[in-house]
Amino acid sequence: MKNPLIKRLPRELKGEIGKYIVLFLFITMMIGIVSGFLVAAGSMSVAYDESFEKYNIESGNFELLQKADDDAIKKIEDGEEKIKVYENFYLDKETKEVDSTIRLFKNRKDIDKICIMDGELPSADDEIAIDRMYADNNKLKVGDSLTVGGKKLKITGLVALSDYSALYSNPSDMMFDALKFGVAIVTDTLFDDYGEADLHYSYSWKYDKTPADDEEAQDMAEKVMKHINGISMLTQFIPEYSNQAIHFTGDDIKGDNTMITVFLYLVMVIIAFVFAITTGNTIAKEANVIGTLRASGYTKGELVRHYLATPMIVVLVSAIVGNILGYTCFKEFAVKAYYGSYSLPTYKTIWNADAFIKTTVVPLIILFVINLVMLVNKLSLSPLKFLRRDLKKRQKKKAFKLNTRIGILKRFRLRVIFQNIPNYITVFVGILFANVIIFFGLGMKPMLLHYQDIIEDNMISKYQYVLKMPAETKTEGVEKYCSGSLKTVDDKLKEETATIYGVKENSKFVHADIKDGGAFISDGYAQKYNIEVGDEVTLKESYGDKKYNFKVEGIYDDPATIAVYLTDSDFIKTFELEDGYFNGYFSNTKIKDIDDLYIATTITKDDLTKTSRQLILSMGSMISMFATAGVIMFMLIVYLLSKVIIEKNSQSISMTKILGYNNREINSLYITTTTIVVIASMLLTVPIVNVTLKYIFKVAFAQYSGWMPYYVPAKIFVEVPLLGIVSYAVIAFILTRRVKKVPLDEALKNVE
Repeated sequence: MKNPLIKRLPRELKGEIGKYIVLFLFITMMIGIVSGFLVAAGSMSVAYDESFEKYNIESGNFELLQKADDDAIKKIEDGEEKIKVYENFYLDKETKEVDSTIRLFKNRKDIDKICIMDGELPSADDEIAIDRMYADNNKLKVGDSLTVGGKKLKITGLVALSDYSALYSNPSDMMFDALKFGVAIVTDTLFDDYGEADLHYSYSWKYDKTPADDEEAQDMAEKVMKHINGISMLTQFIPEYSNQAIHFTGDDIKGDNTMITVFLYLVMVIIAFVFAITTGNTIAKEANVIGTLRASGYTKGELVRHYLATPMIVVLVSAIVGNILGYTCFKEFAVKAYYGSYSLPTYKTIWNADAFIKTTVVPLIILFVINLVMLVNKLSLSPLKFLRRDLKKRQKKKAFKLNTRIGILKRFRLRVIFQNIPNYITVFVGILFANVIIFFGLGMKPMLLHYQDIIEDNMISKYQYVLKMPAETKTEGVEKYCSGSLKTVDDKLKEETATIYGVKENSKFVHADIKDGGAFISDGYAQKYNIEVGDEVTLKESYGDKKYNFKVEGIYDDPATIAVYLTDSDFIKTFELEDGYFNGYFSNTKIKDIDDLYIATTITKDDLTKTSRQLILSMGSMISMFATAGVIMFMLIVYLLSKVIIEKNSQSISMTKILGYNNREINSLYITTTTIVVIASMLLTVPIVNVTLKYIFKVAFAQYSGWMPYYVPAKIFVEVPLLGIVSYAVIAFILTRRVKKVPLDEALKNVE
């Protein structure tokens, strides 16, 4: 014989159809988005991992000051660690149609092979194949023309270079730049025609014996670096395991998996508590029925299963529909987001069992556990207590005493708050979490734009020239300086490149009172590594073991870089250089009388603002989606729990109507009370959210090279509460209608 309680389920769903439809849509949307991202990320992760073997990605690359002859290459290959070396020279050229720099390579046939996404590789000397993501961001397509280094070339193909899945132009950059930097393939003849002015003598290598892990790879790379440095002068050395252009994509995709999964779990915990509170309210309303059923022989377990069924069914159906949407429309949204950020090869959608567990099994377990604990606790009372509607395990002898000097209406509101503390605590936690999401959505873009502004405001000069060797100029207003780079030494953070400047005393570009024997560090360096004036910083050689200690005499106002400032004489003494040495110019005008052969790098505003530019480009759609999700979550939680409070007090509301109170006065007792709690929660959570996000951003950006200071404009602190108040106004209007619908005869029902 079927359990008669099963017949009640359709009626229960129908009776609260509005609530369950809203919850169904919200949970479906959340699971769909997360499922789509996990499926897309999982499929792309597989394609990314397979690309190492499929495209024969390098074990590392190094750059020499000049081209190595065959004997030098043979010596390099025959070191302690046996390697195979491949030429992988490149040229950096400016483009005309779009404001960008493009890195040209010859066709790779042996190492770091190419994935052709559209069209074909160039076959003529006036053709070029460009990176697919760079093309998309600059609205270029196959058949268009692009002027590169003064030569007009036809785009024949869109490609993905396996060693440039993230378009880092420089390994020390905080972020890649897919808008103003791209990579491309040209014919060997065209490559040679450009000459050697911008030629980089870059070589890729592959180990004969693949290292087992990153630790072994690091040991092997150090041996290779020392060996090469003994044969020829290294200007750059990047092992594969530390190459951001190769590894950033894979690390970020896997990091996204963790972040979005945790986000779903937090949402589901809050939703589970909402279900628990609403189910608890249903039990309170049906106390007499439950008492009768228990007295008739129904066990506690049967009733627990009955009340668990509805929320479990809603979440299960939401998970199924959400996963279907995840594998279809939401997956495409995620794919578009990843292809908009990374230069990934083609992929195939792969069934992701891990995504199914994370988006279906785990949410159901979270809901089951939280609601089971609540139901076991609620239904552990005796049948007699249910029949008497005495649902408190510990009955208070008298109510909490309030000062009689407090007005009657204020005391009434306080009673409502005390009676609904679990509901209001859940409201507070829900608003806190929703505000974190809204804060992120509203504050991310202003923070990135502020980062751009501080970079522009704190630029040493409009142009910073780094020379391969000293060269004189007649350009007026320039200032010579020395520059180099060392690696940071810190137990908690991974090593990164710190720029070392040697500037003239009383420099007209670096406005700091730097004296011989002392060092200034950038504000970004001080913030990231928690360094103060008087501390000592230790840095080490990029391609050696020698360490340097600098006593911090001051902090230079440059919040976005990791840099150390010395006098030029101290720089020369520290690095044992000849008197009068310099290798760069600060200038506010472009230097035109130094041959490009002597210029290693020119640093401009575009180079320094690539981080914010790329993050805005990559996260534009995601930022608005976060703000929308936060508002929806806020409205959902506040509405459902406020509705529970009104239903819980329906008998009291009915009694006040009988006593002659009108709807406006009743609203002032119940809805105004909830309004006070909601507004107080919004105001209290804003500083908590600010501190929380500041910590989260500090931890997150500590893993990147460089530094991005946390910043939230003052208007966000006003916009977030205002957005909450406007959203709550809609909810309050709906709640007033519910109060109006409470019938007068409700007071005559269920009288204890």
